[in-house]
Amino acid sequence: MAVQLKTKIALGGIFLFALLMLSGAVSLFYFNKITAESKDIVKNNYETLAYTREMLAEMDQLNTSDSTIVLRSFQSNLELQEKNITEPGEKELTASLRKSFEGIKKRESVDSFRSLIRKDISGIMQLNLQAIDKKNNAAKLSAEKAKTIIAIILSLCILVGLTFIFNFPSLVASPIASLTKGIRAISNKNYGERIHLNRTDEFGELANAFNSMAEKLDEYEHSNLAKILFEKQRAETVINSLKDASIGIENKGIVLFANKQALQLLNLKEQDIIGWPQEEVKKKNDLFRFLINEQNNIPFKIVVDGKENYFTKEIIELSRDSNTNGSVIVLKNITPFKELDVAKTNFMATISHELKTPLASSDFSLKLLEDERTGILNKEQKELVESLKEDNRRLLRILSELLDLSQVESGKIQLNLQSASPYFIIQKAEESILNSAKEKNIIIKREIPETLPPVKADAEKATWVLNNFLSNAVKYTPENGEIIIKAIHNKEYIEIGIQDFGTGIEPGFQSKIFDRYFKVPNTGIKKGTGLGLAISKDFAEAMGGSIGVSSAIGKGSYFFFRLLTT
Repeated sequence: MAVQLKTKIALGGIFLFALLMLSGAVSLFYFNKITAESKDIVKNNYETLAYTREMLAEMDQLNTSDSTIVLRSFQSNLELQEKNITEPGEKELTASLRKSFEGIKKRESVDSFRSLIRKDISGIMQLNLQAIDKKNNAAKLSAEKAKTIIAIILSLCILVGLTFIFNFPSLVASPIASLTKGIRAISNKNYGERIHLNRTDEFGELANAFNSMAEKLDEYEHSNLAKILFEKQRAETVINSLKDASIGIENKGIVLFANKQALQLLNLKEQDIIGWPQEEVKKKNDLFRFLINEQNNIPFKIVVDGKENYFTKEIIELSRDSNTNGSVIVLKNITPFKELDVAKTNFMATISHELKTPLASSDFSLKLLEDERTGILNKEQKELVESLKEDNRRLLRILSELLDLSQVESGKIQLNLQSASPYFIIQKAEESILNSAKEKNIIIKREIPETLPPVKADAEKATWVLNNFLSNAVKYTPENGEIIIKAIHNKEYIEIGIQDFGTGIEPGFQSKIFDRYFKVPNTGIKKGTGLGLAISKDFAEAMGGSIGVSSAIGKGSYFFFRLLTT
């Protein structure tokens, strides 16, 4: 039957208490024994000696004092002695003493009886002195024996107690130490640790429970470790199979992975980047520093094996439960698209330039047809010529926009930046659309300060931008409407804008209005290529300015661009 730990502790306490009781009982027993022997000596022998001394003294006084009083006193001490006979032979001597005393009382031969009395008293005294000496020796032997026995018992108690004190704590401390060691091993993920206690108490049960837990943890660890290693290998395979260069960074800034394409672009080895803080990698690699610090997504160029390659950067945030766990930087190689874009731009420039010549020739021919010197046209013929002229002008305008767009995309915008008057830019743009405004009976108003500083701009390109704003305003403003040309002077720039009161632009389209080929749907106007505003934005930014729009449905739109003051 298994003995529980609390039972062992209780038994240990009972054992120590029993030792204490045993030593106390033995000491008390011998103490009482020696005390009793001492009392016997005092009571039996020392009292007899006292009686006999008194009787001897009275015998000496028998002739000198009142014999009656002396005899009475002697009689009293003799009676006490007769009651205190304790030693062998003492009874006979006391009886002889009584007989002699009776003879004296009868006045028979007093002197002879006196000598007999002295002899008997001396015998009694001698017997008691011998008894005292014998009992004293016996008491000494008993004391020595008691001292030896008590010393032995105390020594045994001390030895057993010390053994118990040193061994009993280990009964608790040793398993606790083993459990502590095992728990530390488990906390360090050493799930192979086991506790071996050959015990059937609570500690044995605890050790068995610990070993079961460690076994389960070991199984769990190995099963999950295998899964984790498999998933890790699979993730690495997937990452390395990506065609785009990819770099993973955790939220603390440690580089988690970089696939082969990324390592090739960075010209680094795995051990030089994976597991390192991004700040350390930034110090030794310029491209990595550019990827981390640069926030926009503008395409950039990297020379790889002596060939120019173009990339765009995309940052994918990794989040879980609304917490950002890291990010992945993906570099997309857009070199083929860039080459196609350059080819497209060159093609557009070539085609636009080549088409302008026959269009200009056809425009000249249409003017000749309108001249009455070549012949008079009837009404239907004039309408056909006018329609051809309108289509011809539209084609020329589109070709001009395509040429401007090809300049922008090729990065070959030819700007003549100099100090220009805002009034001149506004005047030229307004003059170009006066006829179109008159056809729809649109009033053009101005809200311009009397004094405006000059701006740093290409006057021709700035006029083109403002003219594009005005043309769109005229196009989307109903008949008998009005348009306002505004100029606002800020400390560092001048804002020139056009306010119309047309249908307005929905908020969802305002962020796309300056994209190429984008046209606001459901306007009822099909004319236009969707390039005018995109080119205007490129022109404005090329001159160091900016462009924007503010619009509300049913209240019209306000297009503006800003140019830096000189």
